[in-house]
Amino acid sequence: MQLSKSEEELMNILWKHKKAFMKDLLDAYPEPKPATTTVATLLKRMADKNFIDYKSYGRSREYYPLVKKKDYFSKHVNGLIKNFFNDSASQFASFFTQETNLSKKELEDLKALIDNEIKKK
Repeated sequence: MQLSKSEEELMNILWKHKKAFMKDLLDAYPEPKPATTTVATLLKRMADKNFIDYKSYGRSREYYPLVKKKDYFSKHVNGLIKNFFNDSASQFASFFTQETNLSKKELEDLKALIDNEIKKK
């Protein structure tokens, strides 16, 4: 299951804070901040999708992620490769390196990462 763009934005805040009450979440948004009811609706949908849960303290709830950021984005990227690049990591890498404005240093860093992964295998 996937998050909407606004749910992803909220999820990023929650990943950063690890645990947060509604006030903490609202404070983390840039101006103009969303309405409390909007954030509450997003939290409900995210809980229904099993991305987050909460602990109740009286009338307050402390929210926390159930899904790790790395796991979510790994699944996202793998889906992107499958759906848009014919399940070919090479086609994705080719597109990524040619269509983004990476500097020579960034490309060299990527090459070093790939070389390191090759050595591990």
